Parts: sequence; C-alpha cells; structure tokens
Amino acid sequence: MPGFGLSFGIMLAVLSIVVLLPIGALLGRGIAIGPADLWDMVNSRRVWAALGLSFRSALVASIFNLVFGLILAWVLVRYRFWGRRFIDAAVDLPFALPTAVAGIALTALYAPNGVFGQALAQLGIQVAYTELGIWMALIFIGLPFVVRTVQPVIEELESELEEASATLGAARIYTLRRVILPTLTPALLTGFALAMARSVGEYGSVIFIAGNIPNLTEIAPLLIVIRLEEYNYDAAAAIGIAMLLISFAMLLAINIIQIWSRRRIGLV
Repeated sequence: MPGFGLSFGIMLAVLSIVVLLPIGALLGRGIAIGPADLWDMVNSRRVWAALGLSFRSALVASIFNLVFGLILAWVLVRYRFWGRRFIDAAVDLPFALPTAVAGIALTALYAPNGVFGQALAQLGIQVAYTELGIWMALIFIGLPFVVRTVQPVIEELESELEEASATLGAARIYTLRRVILPTLTPALLTGFALAMARSVGEYGSVIFIAGNIPNLTEIAPLLIVIRLEEYNYDAAAAIGIAMLLISFAMLLAINIIQIWSRRRIGLV
C-alpha cells in the first residue's frame, strides 16, 4: 500500500468527485435560487405529503428490517439446517436484482389479481397501490443491509458468554437484553442507517406498486422526476435539498446514538 500522504490524497480526491462535488453542486443551486424561493417551492401540500410518505415508509420498513434482519442473521449464524445456504444466498438477491424488476415482481404478487393480492383482498387488505405496498417494496430492498451488517458481529460473538450467563441462572430474556443486544447495538444501528438511507431514495421498485397518487401514494423521488420532466429544475433541486437536509439530520442522530452505544460497551 502507498504511504499516508498518497493514500490520503487518493481518498480525498475520490471522495470529492463521487460525494462532495455532487452535493456541493446541489447546495450551490439552492444558494443561487435563494432561501425564500426555496421555501416557496417546498412549502406545498403535495411536497410535504411526498416527503412525509417517503421518510415515514422508510422508517417503518427499516424498523421491520432491524427486527427481522436480526432474527434472520442469528438463525443463519447459530443454527445448521437443510436449505441454510440457499437462504443465505437469497438474502443478497435484492442487491443483484434490478429495482424495476423487483417492483414488477411485487406488483404481480400483491396486485388485486395477483397470487397474494386475491387472498388478501378476501380479508379486506389491499397491498398494491397503497402505502402498505410501499412498505413491502422498501422492506424487500432494505433487508440485506441489516442482515449483512449484523451477521459478522454475531459470528464473532462467543457462545461462551451466553453459556456463562445461563450458568449463573440468568433467564434467556435477561441474557438477550444485557449480554447480546448491547454487543450488537452498534452493528444494528449501522444496518438500520444503511437500510434507511437506501429506502428514502428508492424509486424503481416503489413506483410500480405505489399507485403514485399525489398527496396519497406519491413518493418524493417520483415528485423530483416529475418536476424534471416539467423542466422545473429549481423545484426539483428544492425537493432534493429538503431530502438531503432531513436525511443528514436523521443520520447524524443515528451516528450520535451509535457513538454512545459504543462507549457504553467499551468499544471506544
């Protein structure tokens, strides 16, 4: 590997080109537009509804993935059973599958005439073209982020800790709450943040199953595309800046909690 100076220079150059310059260009356009005009473009019922739907759905899906992803990762690491390798490989499928294909597949399953859609309709549940459909799409694309982040930590977690806790008479729920979860918390928060960030900006898999009705099932990324198709680049930039600021605030809060959890268990 090259020395620190060259490595740092390469890292800084790549980071600037890939991350900082695009964000800087977006913020620069916002400065050129002006705060007052930016606020006027964002402050509408349709924009707030789209932003609320995007972040609310991303949060719900990420919380589900946090819980189910932990369970799935735990089962894959701690148990040996027939079909384990297949399930482990299937976890990565959302990474490889084009998002448009995922959206079409989910719509085919959950549409009113779909395999699951017909059965759920008899129970009075509609998935496709509702917010619930958006949740399903975001759960699908976000689950691997939690599983693959938590899985290596579980592999390094010594089973002797659980055995020692059980030997001392601790109940399983106590061992989970006092021994396992504190150790896994930093990885869980990282997986949650990755899934959340991925879900907020998801477009391809959602538009097929969402319904895309303004003020109801229209996500913020779709509204940005609509503004671009209308050649209203300033309005698209305004919505993008709003998403950027909200996402940054959420990720900052998650990172603060992550640092606190690491200090609590003595990792820093």
